Amino acid sequence: MRKDKKYIIQNAPFIVPTTDGKIIKEHFGNASQGDSKLSIAHMLAPGGWSEPFQTPEFDEYTFIIKGKKQFVIDGEEIVLEAGQSIKIEKNTRVQYSNPFTEPCEYLAICLPAFSMDLVNRESE
Repeated sequence: MRKDKKYIIQNAPFIVPTTDGKIIKEHFGNASQGDSKLSIAHMLAPGGWSEPFQTPEFDEYTFIIKGKKQFVIDGEEIVLEAGQSIKIEKNTRVQYSNPFTEPCEYLAICLPAFSMDLVNRESE
């Protein structure tokens, strides 16, 4: 990473350790730079992946690059495909998953930045 007065070049993202097979490469945010204002991460969710329901205290923007991703938002099931995007407002109960066979590659942008303290995941 190169840091100058007016810009930051991120040469290599921080690889966030996971136990569920999802690959998280954070370019900007809490894990990579300790910046709590915004996070930008490149994600790869394998087929069959899912997370428990959560009610995050941040807005999350998701842009699907390849594959499909399922969202359950307040009981409504939504599936997005490559080229589609969604904004989920903070304090919305949501479950993210990839119940499909092919991996899903996407970008996730959180405002403020993603934090385990703000995600409010439910027990599985």
